[in-house]
Amino acid sequence: MHIDIIPNRNSKPAILLRESYRDGKTVRKRTLANLSALPMDQVDAIRRVLKGEKLQAVDDVFEKVSSLQHGHVKAVLSAMEKLGFDKLIASRPSRERDLVVAMVAWRILKPASKLAMQRAWKDTTLPALTGIEGADEDDLYAAMDWLVERQDKIEKKLAARHLKEGGLVLYDLTSSYFEGSKCPLAKLGHNRDGVKGKLQVNYGLLADERGCPVSVSVFDGNVGDPKTLLPAVERVRERFGVGELVLVGDRGMISQKQIDALEKMDGAAWITALKTGAIRGLVEDGSIQLGLFDERNLFELTHPDYPGERLVACRNPELAKLRAHKRESLIDATAKLLEKVRGMTGRGRLKSADAIGVRVGKVVNKYKVAKHFVLDIRDGGFDFRLDGEKVAAEAALDGIYVVRTSVPKSRMTTDDAVLNYKKLSGVERAFRCFKSVDLKVRPIHHHDEDRVCAHIFLCMLAYYVEWHMQEALRPLLFADEDQDAKATRDPVAPAKRSAKALAKIATKKTDDGFEAHSFRTLLDHLGGLVRNFCSRKGAAAGEPADVVIETTPDPVQQRALDLLKEIAV
Repeated sequence: MHIDIIPNRNSKPAILLRESYRDGKTVRKRTLANLSALPMDQVDAIRRVLKGEKLQAVDDVFEKVSSLQHGHVKAVLSAMEKLGFDKLIASRPSRERDLVVAMVAWRILKPASKLAMQRAWKDTTLPALTGIEGADEDDLYAAMDWLVERQDKIEKKLAARHLKEGGLVLYDLTSSYFEGSKCPLAKLGHNRDGVKGKLQVNYGLLADERGCPVSVSVFDGNVGDPKTLLPAVERVRERFGVGELVLVGDRGMISQKQIDALEKMDGAAWITALKTGAIRGLVEDGSIQLGLFDERNLFELTHPDYPGERLVACRNPELAKLRAHKRESLIDATAKLLEKVRGMTGRGRLKSADAIGVRVGKVVNKYKVAKHFVLDIRDGGFDFRLDGEKVAAEAALDGIYVVRTSVPKSRMTTDDAVLNYKKLSGVERAFRCFKSVDLKVRPIHHHDEDRVCAHIFLCMLAYYVEWHMQEALRPLLFADEDQDAKATRDPVAPAKRSAKALAKIATKKTDDGFEAHSFRTLLDHLGGLVRNFCSRKGAAAGEPADVVIETTPDPVQQRALDLLKEIAV
């Protein structure tokens, strides 16, 4: 007996169990059974029995020794391989390099402290695939010390990959808070995390025009934004060898003092924005007139107060509505609290002008709208009223911002100047990723200054890998795939998602019919792929597994793994 597989045009082939017999001198076949309804693994088993092979149930021969999570590890390490990440860290193999690769991978998978990290990854294939079995937290700390000594070399390699002569360089500063008070970097400063009373550390991120990170620098927690700017420019020019660049920074970062210093550097151009007070001055002297926005939402101008510079005034009606609504809400909330204070003075609970002033100060500082109120504080009484003129003066500026640049029009159009300034959102995206559930840079538990620097550098390297992964996985994520539209969209109007992206959000499905994911849920789904390690029943204790079986990826998992193979540096 044997099995015949008969093609059946556009339908599934027919699978027949047949036997041969002789009719005189002619060999003929007769069909004994139609096996077309059976799955191919069962058909293959019947074929092997017909050949005389002795089959046994897997459970009778093997027993499962262990199962380790594998799919998400495979995905991250695959992306790192495409990026040449290990060569980026060090050209020569070493134990320290392997540990750094493992720490960066785990920071993407499940960010945790170094102690928790080396305990948790034992349930995955990461230690075996990176060759760091048996590593403990002391090994990880030693690898961090090794890494921070190599930071300069690594960042030079990143700069060579992603920064180009005359190109954009994005820069911004943020902070993260500490647990503890012994680190020399830990200082009280402008807390961007909204956590009061915590010591913090500041760190500035350099990125290319896409928002791909290149370098990170760590500063004391009380260092102001502008003081970190010139060292960043010098790092790009001297250490990275990029002589000409266009630096993009926000209006709090690139102040007039920094602009004066940048003008003395050959090849260092910049893009920033004016602060509200400076915009108000341009409106008051007639340089910016609201009527000029009737035909278009931006126009370019020059001004004697900004010699040799280009100013691009923009007005976003949607932003104007948001600011008006926010101001109205804050004023109403402050007025209600002030009314309570006035009632307290009327009932005699607050009597002296000093006591009333302290209470009023707490109220008006809560929502930062004191400038819109006229306050009358006196012994035994308190009154207030809204200053309509000041409210109207601020409302006139709603939705207006002014981009300021030293780049000549021959190199950059008016629209491009605005679009390039908005690319700072790429650094803001990085900071959100640093601090959110993705990488969890905070709170910082390290006390040693170099360890803090190494911890933040590890997070930057993890974001570098994650950034490339998210770009490659866009078809499976809720992210917009039409990135080319950014270059041609209206530079002032609010960014809009493409029709394709809106369809993904509405249906929760991709074009391929797969379930759409966030980056985190897709990683978790990939984690469902495991490696099963099996041994022969009765094998001696400690004997290595005879068979390793990996879970077969479902269509979404396979699509994700295929997309990661397309990552290009």
